[in-house]
Amino acid sequence: MKKIILIITAAALMFAATGCKKNTRVIMKTTMGDIHIELFDGKSPETVSNFLLYTDKKFYNGTIFHRVIPDFMIQGGGFTPDMTEKDTESPIMNEANNGERNIRGTIAMARTHDIHSATSQFFINVVDNPGLDYGSRGYGYCVFGRVVKGMDVVDKIRQVKTKSIGMYRDVPVEPVEIISVYRE
Repeated sequence: MKKIILIITAAALMFAATGCKKNTRVIMKTTMGDIHIELFDGKSPETVSNFLLYTDKKFYNGTIFHRVIPDFMIQGGGFTPDMTEKDTESPIMNEANNGERNIRGTIAMARTHDIHSATSQFFINVVDNPGLDYGSRGYGYCVFGRVVKGMDVVDKIRQVKTKSIGMYRDVPVEPVEIISVYRE
């Protein structure tokens, strides 16, 4: 028994000494169910910090998935149910060169054509999207986490009926609301 305790203690000390820590996890509660996300703190530190800033400010609470393309991705984090765009913090640097790929179940930052324009909006890849990876077609889109539980919810969201509202396409007919996002 003492040998097991010594091994566990030694492992814990080595873990602490190397500065290793667990990745941050968040829970995204939606009107269609919960999505549990592990963030890649070490691979995308500025992006994760930005996402957690919005999370901790409760910015995402009451926003919607405003763009749903069933064989591509679901996008949220910027609009209220009446399609009013929320004010955001300043854009962040794009960390797409972190070695992560836009594969099914990963979460990445949405942006405009400007490489370093991401603010609050994110998307969850519902299929592998190699064309969004760093170096495939330009700079790419920063993957900063992955869904660890709740892909069934993501798949339900990707199947909702959509419509156009003004200049916005692929907007769910019935809003899919993000009730809250919080640290696990």
